[in-house]
This record gives sequence, C-alpha cells and structure tokens, in this order.
Amino acid sequence: MAAPRPNRSSAPQRVLVTGSASGLGLEFVRWYAVRGHRVLATDRLTAEQVLEGLWPAGVTYRQLDVTSDDDWAAAVDWVQQSWGGLDVVVNNAGIAAGGRIELSTMAEWHQVLDINLLGVVRGCRAAVELMLPQGGGVIVNVASLAGLIHGPSMATYNVTKAGVVALSETLHHELAPHGIQVSVVCPYFVRTNIAGSMHSADPAALAAARRYVDAARATPEVIVGRAMSAVEAGRFLVLTDAMGRLGYWGKRLAGPIYRRALRSRA
Repeated sequence: MAAPRPNRSSAPQRVLVTGSASGLGLEFVRWYAVRGHRVLATDRLTAEQVLEGLWPAGVTYRQLDVTSDDDWAAAVDWVQQSWGGLDVVVNNAGIAAGGRIELSTMAEWHQVLDINLLGVVRGCRAAVELMLPQGGGVIVNVASLAGLIHGPSMATYNVTKAGVVALSETLHHELAPHGIQVSVVCPYFVRTNIAGSMHSADPAALAAARRYVDAARATPEVIVGRAMSAVEAGRFLVLTDAMGRLGYWGKRLAGPIYRRALRSRA
C-alpha cells in the first residue's frame, strides 16, 4: 500500500514557526496567517521585546529558544493542550557564522552547531512527536545554499547547513511511510538582518558576510513565496534562486569550473 500523502488542502492548518521575529521566519508566519491558518510564532525574544503589530491578527506568540529542551517541551505541551496536534513545523531559526578555520574558536563552533543544526534536530523531534499519532504533517527545514555549496571561510556555517540538508534527506525517507512530508529550503543570500547576528573572530569573514547580505536582491517575501509554492507541490529540495540553481547544478555538471570559482575566493 502506498504511504498516505500529507494533507496539503486549503483547510486551516496548525503551524509552528521558529525564528519568527524577523527575516524569513516573519514572512513564513505572515504567509500562513493571511491564508487563514492558525500560527504559533516563536522566537528567543520575550513577549515584551516583540514589536507590537509585527504579525497579522490571530497569530499566537511564545518565547522559544531552539537550544532549550525545556522550551521545546513547553511548546509541544501548549500545542497539544491548545490545538490537539500540529500540521506544519517550519524550522527557520538560525544565526550567521563564518571565519577561517584557524580563527574560528571552539566556542563559536558550539554556539552555531547548537542553534543552526541541533535547533533543527529538536524541532524535528517535536514535530514527529506531534505528527506521528495523527498520521501526517509537513516539516519545512530552512537551510541555505551553503548546505550544498561549501565556499571558503565559512566552515562553521557550511557544516551546520549541510547537516540540516543531510538530516532533512534522512527524514524525507524515514517519515514518508508515516505521511510526513519533509522539505528543505536552500536560499542564496537574502536581504535580512541575519548578518547582524554574526559573531566571528575573523574580521574579513564578518565584513564579507555583511557585504553579501546587504547586496542581496531577493527579499524574504519573494523567497518565502517561492519556497511555499515548492513545499505545497511536495518537493523535497527547494532552490529559491537562479544563482542557487546555477551553483547547485554547476557543482554537479561542471566540477572543475566550480572548484576554480571557489578557490578564487579563498
């Protein structure tokens, strides 16, 4: 018997989004909310720190630090008590990182791994806890093109985002028989404030990251719109930009040219 397909109907869905106070997370909340879905927006900010009127009416907010097992347990309990289940989890929370290997400290490695990778692991575990009993759901993990293309001076960030892609592919196969869809979104640089969250012992890497983000043309609204079209179509790997598709396929079909291009940036 074929595995049941996740419910992608127009019926109202119960949605949890992490990293919701800005950038892509904010746009994911808005995308679902304006379509009439029930959304639990989460972020590490306290309720008092969140700007008034940030989200459409009807959105519920809870403080959730993705590195905290206790916060995740509280969020799962709230969802069970308030909604009786969950249809969609968007694991979006993350921080920017980078630096040459000899300059990146072990403290930076631990911080980035705990937020960018283990934060997604915790989110997936929470999603599965809620979705398995109900027989389906959708998990959207926000990675990055850096999870597929691994340029120099970005080891910490590349490793965490590659880990998110690997986790997503594993769960894509593991959870399909249970009716749970897994999609991983890998955008190129997006015009957000993520560079402001970057702490690096490598000043050159810090300056480069900020230049790339400041020069980005794609807005969160555009990227989320493209991502959600692919998620609703049931796609696993979501490349939201022409540059991303060029890089992804260039790596696979034109390896020598791809390697020379990256080494020229070292």
